[in-house]
Amino acid sequence: MTGTTESGLSSEADTKKVSYFRFWILATLLLLLDQVSKWVIAELSGFRMGLYPPFDGVEVIPGFFNIVYAINHGAAWGMLEGYGWLLILLAFVVLGLIAFFRKDLGFEQQANQWCFGMITAGIVGNTIDRVLRGHVVDFLDIRLPGYQWPTFNVADSAIVVGTIWYVYLQFRPAKK
Repeated sequence: MTGTTESGLSSEADTKKVSYFRFWILATLLLLLDQVSKWVIAELSGFRMGLYPPFDGVEVIPGFFNIVYAINHGAAWGMLEGYGWLLILLAFVVLGLIAFFRKDLGFEQQANQWCFGMITAGIVGNTIDRVLRGHVVDFLDIRLPGYQWPTFNVADSAIVVGTIWYVYLQFRPAKK
């Protein structure tokens, strides 16, 4: 709640500027890592798109983790495939909502800035792919016994980790 003193001036707490330095640094670094890693996979790796070990890619941990070259025309698990324009629009709406509600989301707290730095980098990274490539480049392939997890990328990881961390922070017991 914003308040004023008897003289009509804003109180000191209301005029305190929140620094978003941590948010911008983490978002920028993760966005660069995401875009460089996708560029390396798509342009430098020589991997044939859509082929997995033993036919192409690199088996890092046998039977568990591979680095491959895959693309996704949708969102997570291929949802909304063929609706790239909607995913781009949704990305702008979500980024706008994050900016608009930053005070309500607790951006003054360092940990929340880390969370939203990750989420923002992920959203922007995948949106850049959709705009420039027409699809998202994925390359991290995890296989569990009897199940192949959908291939993902740094941006996807940033969104998931940032979101889980933020939810955890909202529900953890308050310090006494």
